Amino acid sequence: MTEETITNKALPPQTTSGDEAEAAIKKVAWYSLIVNAVLVIVKLFLAHLSGSLALEADAIHSFLDVFASIALLAGIWLSSRKSRDFPYGLYKIENIVSIIIAFLVFFTAWEILAEALYGEGMSQPFSGWVLVAAGALVSVPYLLGTYEVKVGTTFHSPSLIADGRQHRVDVLSTSVVFFALLAQYIGIPFDNIAAIIVAVFIAYSGWGILKDSMRTLLDASIDYQTREKIKSVILADPIVISIRDLTGRNSGRYIFVEADVTMKSSDLEEAHLASERIQGHIREKVPNVERITIHYEPAERTHLRYVVPLQNRQGMISPHFGEAPWFALLDFNAKHGIFERKELMANPAKDQERQKGIRAAEMLVRQKPDVIFSHQPLTGKSAEYVFEAAKVRIRTTDQTNLSELIIQIEKELVKEQSMDEKP
Repeated sequence: MTEETITNKALPPQTTSGDEAEAAIKKVAWYSLIVNAVLVIVKLFLAHLSGSLALEADAIHSFLDVFASIALLAGIWLSSRKSRDFPYGLYKIENIVSIIIAFLVFFTAWEILAEALYGEGMSQPFSGWVLVAAGALVSVPYLLGTYEVKVGTTFHSPSLIADGRQHRVDVLSTSVVFFALLAQYIGIPFDNIAAIIVAVFIAYSGWGILKDSMRTLLDASIDYQTREKIKSVILADPIVISIRDLTGRNSGRYIFVEADVTMKSSDLEEAHLASERIQGHIREKVPNVERITIHYEPAERTHLRYVVPLQNRQGMISPHFGEAPWFALLDFNAKHGIFERKELMANPAKDQERQKGIRAAEMLVRQKPDVIFSHQPLTGKSAEYVFEAAKVRIRTTDQTNLSELIIQIEKELVKEQSMDEKP
């Protein structure tokens, strides 16, 4: 049996939707850079007025965030570039940026821990408005981080999500500074213990960012929900019989998919059209798919499924297709010519005023039939085009009873098998 491989490349990220996503991500990254720069200035000013070592350390922390924002912008810009040496793009640069951010989070944790253990505390008194200003700064990184995570999740940008998570973690360090100031203001030395606890939480958050980014760099599989969604889309195509293998991996905010499938048709052009159809459906369901590769192989049919319209559950074959109340799904072992299984399906389209035949046909092709029986020819009717597109053979029959038709099919299969075995 021959095998054909069809590769469908996605449109590059420079499509309209890709440009919109990149523009949105860059805009948020610039917001992050500006806010961090303002925070550095404000915290240094407050530290100068109060002589607070904690505020000075937090200003240094925000200064590190400025470098993280610059790295974020550089990563987003580089991740969309392609060259002859990197034909698959530089998408993983975003994940490398996320790792850099993770180490900055680790450094921040160590910075807070060191300050808690070895800091000398406040060196001069300060007025109450400094405490109010420090409290107002607590909400800034949380609001910015929440916004970054939301936009990063929408456009599947790991570096933006990582930067947003780091900013939300900054709420803890900023809170430590505020409570340290508050404790010093009322004379309670509590800030060192709180700083140690927060440093542990910050380090744990950095580990989460590092772990997620390393999974992508090591080509770990896409998440289970995304894989199952892609699988259901492929199997929903009427020409696909089964999936032999399905793999997917993340690269930056993009997804690469590869599937080995068996199809009914052995015609390369038909398989190519089916592949393009599947590609389009996957893109509708799963965002940011960069490349889909489908390896195609025609199936060796050892089992066949027949569909017969029924007038009643007792097995009387209906003279009409679209108006039949029931359909019988009959599974046969084609190699031995043996009937194996029967399933009855109600026809919800029978009560519709129009398009009964095409609605029934669309329902049936999802059951992957090989042959459709009908008393009346379906030539020129909408149902015929649905079945032809799905490579379902249409046959007419004069039988009125399902049991007699099953016996007829068994005899035909035995005859066909014996003819195939003749030298």
